[in-house]
Amino acid sequence: MTGGHRSAFAHSGPARASVGIGQVLAELRPEFPDISPSKIRFLEAEGLITPARAESGYRRFAVADIERLRFILTAQRDEYLPLRVIKERLDALDGDEAGAPPPVAMTRSELLEATGADEEILAELEDYGLVRRARMYGMEAISVVRAAVAVREYGIEPRHLRAVKAAADREVSLVEQVVAPLARQRGSREPALRAARDVAGHIARLHATLVEDGLNEAGLASAPPAAGTSQNAPREATGLRSASGR
Repeated sequence: MTGGHRSAFAHSGPARASVGIGQVLAELRPEFPDISPSKIRFLEAEGLITPARAESGYRRFAVADIERLRFILTAQRDEYLPLRVIKERLDALDGDEAGAPPPVAMTRSELLEATGADEEILAELEDYGLVRRARMYGMEAISVVRAAVAVREYGIEPRHLRAVKAAADREVSLVEQVVAPLARQRGSREPALRAARDVAGHIARLHATLVEDGLNEAGLASAPPAAGTSQNAPREATGLRSASGR
């Protein structure tokens, strides 16, 4: 962690003596059960962490090193980011005192790896306009592809999601109409941006409420399991059929 700026992971409180790898594991394992000495050594070999070395050769970890490890493990667990993208974030944080992570940028192969998708489903999502075809993909694409992979287990294919995309497009159009007068005003765009976020939030909550209400009407809302059935019994994916019968 070099450069003219202080690392985003520098400890701002009283200094604490560096600790060994065993103490690092004890601190991180409650949150990240899969952490192991070999994983820590691998992250060091990949250049994501640089713990100090004692005269005996053992690794010594400062508070900043542990926080850096926590950042890496959280990004892997919660965002499924490849190490290259995590390293780019870390490099940006090391050079940015504000500590704001840069946008995610993944190659196509990295996106497939991070989401567990295959080329076929990604191509279909692009064909139906749910994901923009590009050289590099951001967090929006990751979220869409992960959701598409999840609902595919229930027989929902990308072609079935066109209705979701159409509904989202209509909601965006409505927000644009509402904030258009503010957007045309001279000066700061902040009032228009703030209004767009506010209106979009209300619409999203209304959408979720209407879906939940519809499920209630259909008798599909959360309810205690029927007598004689297991709450954890696997559900069979019934699948959906398009108008063409495919």
